[in-house]
Formats: sequence, structure tokens, C-alpha cells
Amino acid sequence: MKMEIEEVGNCETQPLPLLSLNHVSLLCKSVWESMRFYEDVLGFVPIKRPSSFNFTGAWFYNYGVGIHLIENPLIDEFDTCVNEFRPINPKDNHISFQCTDVELVKKRLEERGMRYVTAVVEEGGAKVDQVFFHDPDGYMIELCNCENIPIIPISSCSLKPRGQSFKKTAPYKCGFMENVMMESLSTDMINFSF
Repeated sequence: MKMEIEEVGNCETQPLPLLSLNHVSLLCKSVWESMRFYEDVLGFVPIKRPSSFNFTGAWFYNYGVGIHLIENPLIDEFDTCVNEFRPINPKDNHISFQCTDVELVKKRLEERGMRYVTAVVEEGGAKVDQVFFHDPDGYMIELCNCENIPIIPISSCSLKPRGQSFKKTAPYKCGFMENVMMESLSTDMINFSF
């Protein structure tokens, strides 16, 4: 199988016609060990992968997303995140899956003797419970009840110019970063108009 990569220099202003996340591809030391994890712990189902691939791997699907495993037994522990004693850091790169029962997730991880870390995010009275843990290759996985916090476009946050005060008209309270982003957007819009 030959893959060609074409680099494009110009970005168009219109968004791409993206539909959804299709799959996440992960390198692993042992496809068999990772297969057991994604099937037994996370409930992914093995699916057929193209027979033209000349390397060991496996494809899984569930919850509207695919996981593609690619075996690389030469992964060096210093070059990747492979280390079972590596601290579980919720601020590290991770893949997150929404779930309906965080307590059941914790029970299942405990039954398998897996280490995990929990966190809670609160916003406007809503609470999200998070559970973070590693897969066999050290990739961080998060399971959470993220549907508890609504998705609010930054554009719904009102702009409060510095040094001035006026009544906020947005239905949701926006945080510091949202206000910084709105201020940056308004500055950019002023710059475009000249």
C-alpha cells in the first residue's frame, strides 16, 4: 500500500466539509494485548481491516468512532509513553469518551486492578465526573459524563471592553479564556475593517 502526502499552503476561509471523528490510530507494542484492552475494558468490537496492509494491526469500532491499532514492537520506552508506573495526569494528551455511569467505570477498572485518577469539573451548577487511566501502551483514556455541561459557542459570550462596564446579555456566564478570545476576535475584526 502506497501513501502519498500532498502539502497545501493556502487555507480557505470556508470550513472543511467534516462530518465527525472517524478513528484514532495508536502505535502499540503488542496488538494482542491492546486488542484485549479495547475490547474487554472499553467495549470496542473488532472489525475487518483492509487485507492490503502489510503490517500487523487491528481495527475496532463502537460508539461512533474507530480505534486503529498498529503494532510496533520496537517502540522504545524512552521515546513513547509506555510506562505502567507513569503518573496519570488529567492534563496530558488523552482520548475522551462520554459515558452514562462513571461509578460503573470505576468499579470495572478496580475489578481489573487498573490504576485511575478521578476529577470533577463544575460550571454554572453542572458537574462532570471524570476518570483517567492508561491503556497497555500508556495512552491516556478519559471516561466522563461530559453531557452535563452544555456546548456553548464562544460567539454567545458578550464582549466587555476593558475599563467599561455594561450588563452582560449572554445567557451563560463565560470564563476568563472565553472573554480573552472574544476580545481578540473583536480586535481582529477592527483590524480587518481598516
